[in-house]
Amino acid sequence: MLIAQITDIHLGFDPGNPDEFNRKRLDRVLAALNAMDPRPDLLLATGDLVDRGDEDSYRRLRAALADCAFPVWPCLGNHDLRDMFSRSFPHVPTADGFVQYEVDCGALRFLILDTLEEGRHGGAFCDTRARWLAERLAEQPDRPTVLVLHHPPVDVGIAWMSTHPDEPWVDRLAAAIAGHGQVVGMICGHLHRAISVGWRGTTISICPSTAPQVALELAPLDPERPDERPMIIADAPAYALHRWNGSEMVSHFETAEDHLVLARFDARMQPLVRSLIAERP
Repeated sequence: MLIAQITDIHLGFDPGNPDEFNRKRLDRVLAALNAMDPRPDLLLATGDLVDRGDEDSYRRLRAALADCAFPVWPCLGNHDLRDMFSRSFPHVPTADGFVQYEVDCGALRFLILDTLEEGRHGGAFCDTRARWLAERLAEQPDRPTVLVLHHPPVDVGIAWMSTHPDEPWVDRLAAAIAGHGQVVGMICGHLHRAISVGWRGTTISICPSTAPQVALELAPLDPERPDERPMIIADAPAYALHRWNGSEMVSHFETAEDHLVLARFDARMQPLVRSLIAERP
């Protein structure tokens, strides 16, 4: 199974502009995914779908996703608004007022989580949401399951974006998945960078954004002393491909741009390819 992921689209950052930079970046990523061989089985859109939570941006997002040749399943980020989202995506299920739901894809089960607290940049996961997750996991303890959420529950070292490990919502999430070995991975966004980290017995894969990326700056940050460090950079729009091989999930990160090709599989490369394949059992 091949799972595509996009995140942090921030559509509507430049409201009223039909040639919006973020829409062009999204279109490039979707075109790359639609042209792929093999084509993804589904697409996860992991939050910050729009920038201001407005209905027009959600409507434009729905139009942009309409031509995808595979199902698209979204979750919400801190720039989203539940009511506005649900008006434009009424088919997306909710539970207890939160955008949390299950997607059964045969080989894998996906549990889409809602880590939005409106008005807060960081994540949230209240007792109601945690109870829903624990109940869903208890239903199928032997079924390989992937958790899909916007906010990674880890400190990745980027001072102005990271989640503090002592935030109460992190403990609630950890408690909900404790003892559930069927969780084979967690797929997140929010940080606008490609990051992978082990957490509580599973692996978190964080996808870079279709919108501009966050600069990699690991030095401590003093909020009272601006130091001119880069914060947002215009690297190419990006996406992730998560390949489930029946026992493991392997994550790849790619950009939607024209790459400079230095070698192709032609007659000159054929001996190398043959020798590499021959080494396998």
